[in-house]
Amino acid sequence: MMKIRKNAIVTMLSIMLATIFSVTAMGQSNTGTVKGVCKDFDGKPIPQATLEWVNQNTGRKYSLKTNNKGEYFSLGIDPGKYNVALIKDGKQLYNFQNFPVGLEEVTLDFDLQKEQAKQGAAAGLSPEELKKREEEVAKQQKEGNTVKALNEKLAAAKASSDAGNFDDAIAQLTQATQIDPSRDLIWFKLAEAYRNSALKQTDNDEKKKRLEQAVEDDQKAIDLKKAAYDAATTKKPDDAKTLAAYYNNLGDAAGRVGKVDDAVKAYDAAAAINPEGAAGYYFNQGAVLVNANRSDDAIAAFDKSIAADPNRAESYYQKGVSLLGKAKTDASGKVIPAPGTSDAFNKYLQLEPTGPYAEPAKSMLQYIGSTVDVNYGKKTKK
Repeated sequence: MMKIRKNAIVTMLSIMLATIFSVTAMGQSNTGTVKGVCKDFDGKPIPQATLEWVNQNTGRKYSLKTNNKGEYFSLGIDPGKYNVALIKDGKQLYNFQNFPVGLEEVTLDFDLQKEQAKQGAAAGLSPEELKKREEEVAKQQKEGNTVKALNEKLAAAKASSDAGNFDDAIAQLTQATQIDPSRDLIWFKLAEAYRNSALKQTDNDEKKKRLEQAVEDDQKAIDLKKAAYDAATTKKPDDAKTLAAYYNNLGDAAGRVGKVDDAVKAYDAAAAINPEGAAGYYFNQGAVLVNANRSDDAIAAFDKSIAADPNRAESYYQKGVSLLGKAKTDASGKVIPAPGTSDAFNKYLQLEPTGPYAEPAKSMLQYIGSTVDVNYGKKTKK
């Protein structure tokens, strides 16, 4: 039987030990492992959420996903301190700062219900109060995102309108109403785009269709704004002016599409809610009535405009024109003007002796055989 020498045995043992240590060293890893469970404010698992682990030293980021049980797990995480954020549907739900990762397996759970209770205890709030606060913060964040998106649409629509591309403005504003249909300003701007686009149409049917859409959208803007205005405990002057402007635009669109009575009501409403602008609203009302060949009603509207602002020269001129249509001729062919005609034209000349209608007003006065005061606009001598 062959004998093994002592030195040979020692050598073999050394080789075996070296091999074992070598294998052990090869099996060691210089990265860590992370795992955990994510639960919402009601203690339920958060599936298909994202956990972003960002190494504070290197900036390296790991994005992990939760399964249907809210669990996540990952190997190969570099050691260091991490900022870890739990994200669901693009919204950060919670985060941890300076969480350490070594070579061992570490667990980091996200239990929003427990974290909420901790925050509430620290702030002296009950869980219900804290949850209400969280909901309010989430609501504010959502409102901020909505306002940002709407402002982008408004800006794009304005740029298109300024360039005369009303169809693109309509498309942008229609998308805005789909983002949030409760904004009165969006409907007002959409109606304005439809009305302006209608004026460029050569096809009468298409023109009418767009004007009718403008009427519908103006009414939506009014309904929303009026509900908010009526509910407000303190009435703000700017809100009254805004609502009156909505009524004014409704009157214009309704008048253009032939809905004269609706236009009259809209202008009356504008004047009632914003008396400071009544002269303008009644003047617009008179213009609609003139176009509808309702001269008596038009004269009454211009009288209301004059009563609201006795220095509105154009109202006198248009009243004179409307009265001129009521003039008669006698057997000799002499023009017999309706009472007040010459007064209206002369008042216009008194207020605007060199205005855009000065020469037509003088011609009208000569036509009806009335005297024209040539001193309008000149300084008189004592």
